[in-house]
Amino acid sequence: MDVPASTWLCRTEMERARVMDVGARVSRARTIASASVGLTLLLFAPMFGWWTLALFALSALNTQTVDRRMERSARPERHVAASIVWSQLLLAGAVALSGGPASPALPWLVVPTSFAATRFRTQVVVAAVGSAVMMLLGATVAVDPSGTLAHPAPLVVSVALLVSITAVVGALSGAEVEQRSESVLDPLTGLLNRTALGRRFHELEEQAHLTGETVSLLICDIDRFKQVNDTYGHDRGDAVLRDFAYEMRKHLRSFELIYRLGGEEFVLVLPGAQAAQAREIADRLRAALRTGRPGDLDVTVSIGVATASGGGVVFDPLFKEADRALYTAKARGRDRVVGPVEIDASAQEFSVDDGPAALAPTLPAPTER
Repeated sequence: MDVPASTWLCRTEMERARVMDVGARVSRARTIASASVGLTLLLFAPMFGWWTLALFALSALNTQTVDRRMERSARPERHVAASIVWSQLLLAGAVALSGGPASPALPWLVVPTSFAATRFRTQVVVAAVGSAVMMLLGATVAVDPSGTLAHPAPLVVSVALLVSITAVVGALSGAEVEQRSESVLDPLTGLLNRTALGRRFHELEEQAHLTGETVSLLICDIDRFKQVNDTYGHDRGDAVLRDFAYEMRKHLRSFELIYRLGGEEFVLVLPGAQAAQAREIADRLRAALRTGRPGDLDVTVSIGVATASGGGVVFDPLFKEADRALYTAKARGRDRVVGPVEIDASAQEFSVDDGPAALAPTLPAPTER
């Protein structure tokens, strides 16, 4: 479960979250771009050869499957970067085979390169632009050096177009990321907050209803956190919360996101996690927190787990059942996991797997969680 804290492509968890979240936002634009390129190739295939459609099919297969590959990977940013480079290579190959410096496909390398600006920070985008320029030079100067020198205008214009459009997309995307960061980040822990949770879960709901995918929800609450503040002061309490967030992030994959709801309560969203997997992750996190000693204190956590699939993936009932399971964990002595509660969308019934004891239908809230 451990994931490196950073890579060159994504230095922080927020940058990884950006890579994941942007997928849904650009999917429509990506489809429109692919469709326009495909129609153009179909129109000019008799002139340049039907092989161009084969290259387009490879490129379309790559771009339309990248989101699925990202969801299954602990390092989704690598799949995005590989997808961009692969698309650049295919387009550069099309340029080389359709006239080199005289190819009408020269400007098309701007399409995958500009998409890099929607997902990555400036340094990565500069690298993507550099690779595109190198590929353009290879597809023109290397193929027909004399023709390129005699008529350099198409190459120069294509490079200028590539740089300028990518710069504009990067500036707009950067402004949106900055604005979203101010509204969706918890300033104390650096985790995503309740606003971000609502946006992300809405996307997961739609996806699960279409595909039947399973989503698990974990609600985590630090035991007797009020006593920490009362005994050691709020500064020490803040240190516990920051260390708690750090320990949790260390034991989660990049697509398993953690949110701070407020106070000492946190929510984990586990796309694709079945009931048994969700329970295993919760037990592992609980054990890790005991070992990690947030704030150099012997702190424990109680966790409630709920799981749903397909049409049952709806935030309110899923959160309600995970919260009930959390209250059960508190009532049974804290420092434990209860659940997963499994939500049956067709029967609208709930069942819980927590050993011999069954989940009570209603539980009074303890005086202290």
